[in-house]
Amino acid sequence: MALADLTLTEASEAIRERRHSPVELVEAVLDRVERVEPRLHAYAAVTADRARHAAVRAEREIAAGRYRGPLHGVPMGLKDLIDVGGMATAAGSRIRADHRAGSDSAVAERLSAAGAVLLGKTHTHEFAYGLTTPQTNNAWDQGRVAGGSSGGSAVAVAAGTATFALGTDTGGSIRVPASLNGVVGLKPTYGLVSRHGVTSLSWSLDHVGPITRTVEDASLVLAELTGYDPRDPASVPAPGGGHRPSGADLSGLRVGVPRNYYFERVDPEVEAAVRGAVACLAELGARLVDVEIPMAEHVQAVQWGLMVPEATAYHERGLRSAPDLYADDVRALLEAGELMSAGDYVRAQRARTLMREAWAGLLDGVDVIAAPTVPMTAAPAGQTTVTWQDGTVESVSDAYVRLSAPANITGVPALTLPVGRDSAGLPIGMQLLGRPFGEDVVLRAGHAYERARPAAMGRTATAA
Repeated sequence: MALADLTLTEASEAIRERRHSPVELVEAVLDRVERVEPRLHAYAAVTADRARHAAVRAEREIAAGRYRGPLHGVPMGLKDLIDVGGMATAAGSRIRADHRAGSDSAVAERLSAAGAVLLGKTHTHEFAYGLTTPQTNNAWDQGRVAGGSSGGSAVAVAAGTATFALGTDTGGSIRVPASLNGVVGLKPTYGLVSRHGVTSLSWSLDHVGPITRTVEDASLVLAELTGYDPRDPASVPAPGGGHRPSGADLSGLRVGVPRNYYFERVDPEVEAAVRGAVACLAELGARLVDVEIPMAEHVQAVQWGLMVPEATAYHERGLRSAPDLYADDVRALLEAGELMSAGDYVRAQRARTLMREAWAGLLDGVDVIAAPTVPMTAAPAGQTTVTWQDGTVESVSDAYVRLSAPANITGVPALTLPVGRDSAGLPIGMQLLGRPFGEDVVLRAGHAYERARPAAMGRTATAA
């Protein structure tokens, strides 16, 4: 196996055991970047010289016995919303053309302290306000969307141009591109990972989390990201116990299988693959429980009722001073936010409170909920709508956000992992949702599946 194709766990073990050095690993990944980046466009900026210097430093530290842990010397990418001191945070927008971050974001600080090697900034849909990341091509089929808004991060991991990456998730923006590119994406519990120094889309819905090749890899990154940060008003102390999963026995685990919402208007191949993965969880000892998703008919209204006014408030000054510098799709959404009243926003917040309470009751009866991550695989670039079997016409963006938005509204952790491919060879993802701060349970279930079905995990995309 090529070094660029190693999972984070494999790369970490190779470095710790001195079978490969950080310099060898970083050079292998940079070689992959040079070969495939002209086709995939995962990166907004590649900082090769910086990465090489960091790899040399990591190699010297490890040789001197100062090994920092599993991320030491491992190359990674950061979504171009995440500040790194002295580097541009363009957020995919012309309005940020002259921006330079004055200091590191909290997550960049933590990854630097862990010894991870930054390769560069990955593309995002402008200000994370979209579900396709149009600058970037899908890692499995260059004629299809990467998913968004963390499309660059997901494509980089899928193509072997980063061993892991970070994204942000406001309505599915980690999980959607991870699913469409056949990798793992974790949206942690709201407040578990600091957002200090991360450009906001919607403050009450935003999360930061890892994109990796395996569930075990995601647990390694999460462990380095968590911790209370007073600079983020939503930050909370990380619960004790750690998040690294082990074993494949799911005896006693109650898996909720939705009988409404999550399997409605879903491509038959996606449904078949996810139901097959759920059956695998049962074979591993889990008990399947039919569940009713509460307030499902209100999800879209609550998501948009929160996100749109919060995003418009954040961009109020830029929208007035330089509206022409925004892309047309993002500008239209920002201007729509100006038409929403304070009453609309308050009603959305009230509905969110009721929805959180209802989900808490739901999760009292099960340990995780298993469902499709997105209702269809990667759409062809330029496709704007999808027509479902019942004749319903839905925008591609609405389709992709529909099944991921509930976890943002409620703040619960949500993990996507690959569980198969459709007849066109495109990846299909299953989503596991758990109780607030129940990452350990969600990761346990996902890790058990990946151990039972290893062929689905950790593969480099064919387009790479």
